[in-house]
Amino acid sequence: MEPLGDHAIRASFVNCSKGEARRINLPRGLAELPWEDLDFLGWRDPGAPDRGYLVVERGGGLVGVTLRVPQGGPRSFTKTTMCSLCLTGHPGSGVSLLAARRVGASGREGNTVGAYMCADLACPLYVRGKKVPLLTMRYKESLSVEERLQRMRTHLDEFLEKVLQEA
Repeated sequence: MEPLGDHAIRASFVNCSKGEARRINLPRGLAELPWEDLDFLGWRDPGAPDRGYLVVERGGGLVGVTLRVPQGGPRSFTKTTMCSLCLTGHPGSGVSLLAARRVGASGREGNTVGAYMCADLACPLYVRGKKVPLLTMRYKESLSVEERLQRMRTHLDEFLEKVLQEA
């Protein structure tokens, strides 16, 4: 992923108002992020732990979505759970159910799309082995890193397609 600036990130959000996008707490140290290892920019808001954000290069532009931990939903688990994007297993609360408001009228009516994702939204780093989950036993896969990255991108694209559907 190419390095992104403050303005490009804020302008990319499709499921919130421009005012909400201006108030988003961006990740600290944008310039120091490992951009060459990121297929998307994902972060949780340290000031509001129930909020997360994804920014993805898609269709020649950027698409950003705001995420929330649903009210009353499970916030932690007592066993190992798996991210639906990158298929990384995590113990305890390493995976969170995150919901994105749909775009358009559907989203304004409160319709959301949810997925279980790595709680820190660092999927590309887990797939590349740059970050290691706190599991004592790792899952072995026969797929190459590039094949696992493509699978992650496909899962993310499927999630985004649901968010972008107005019906």
